[in-house]
Amino acid sequence: MSFSVTILGSGSAVPTSRRNPSGQLIECSNRYFLIDCGEGTQMQLRKFGVKFQKIDQIFISHLHGDHYFGLVGLLSTMHLMGRERKISIYGPVGLKSIIIGQLDRGGSKLSFQIHVEEIKPNTSTVLFEDEKCSVRCFPLSHSIPTSGFVIEEKSKEPKLMYEKAKKDGILIEYYHRLKKGEDIMHDGRLILAEEYTETKSKPKQYAYCSDSGYQELTIENVEGVDVLYHEATFVEVLKDRAIATYHSTALDAANIAKKSGAGKLLMGHLSARYETGDLHLKEAKTVFSNCQVVKDGERYVID
Repeated sequence: MSFSVTILGSGSAVPTSRRNPSGQLIECSNRYFLIDCGEGTQMQLRKFGVKFQKIDQIFISHLHGDHYFGLVGLLSTMHLMGRERKISIYGPVGLKSIIIGQLDRGGSKLSFQIHVEEIKPNTSTVLFEDEKCSVRCFPLSHSIPTSGFVIEEKSKEPKLMYEKAKKDGILIEYYHRLKKGEDIMHDGRLILAEEYTETKSKPKQYAYCSDSGYQELTIENVEGVDVLYHEATFVEVLKDRAIATYHSTALDAANIAKKSGAGKLLMGHLSARYETGDLHLKEAKTVFSNCQVVKDGERYVID
């Protein structure tokens, strides 16, 4: 099963020709999650070939416009394209009234049900979970209530070594139990699951930290993730500006990645004042070498 992230928007509050406001499409075990939905997100989905009717869960980090202004437009387009399947939306307190208010003012009635679950400030909890993956939220440090998200695969069943089992005369009806890690007693013989299965791969994790100032609490919430996306609105020369606006520098993001033991760091939410992410990358690499500045349209495989 694939696990990937497509960057729909890598800029901050002011859109540019290079960077759309925040938005990411995460595919995890055939589940499609949209995180944040800045202005123009539905056009980005089309531009980068994403079939957005596959999206069943949307997560909004906070109620600054560059993270949700595209939401009602996306829902409206889903309606016009004949969607009937329910969609679940998770975001801060107040999001539900915004969605309902915008739709009501325009006399719009959707052809599908929307379920809005509001996240109380400073909450850490699992928002979505099924047999394949889960999404949990945790608080970030920003000027208004803001959540980060961690998407995690569920543990996979061990892979059965069919040829070995067949050669040793293991009954077919035991295969399923062995894959689940169950030892079996048969005719006085103990059949050990570990001898007929390959070790399970460690479940992968992806963490999304949108607008946030540097805080130690983030480190424990993203500890050990395979890939960490962290905002890096500024570089260190504008540290005072970052602190005043509850944003981070590239160096802040790199320190979070290093201290949390993340496998890789992706940086985004760049201020429109930067033509490229070269300064951010140079700064971050002084602390954490395995890092990148993301660009709109890029797809990253979590492996």
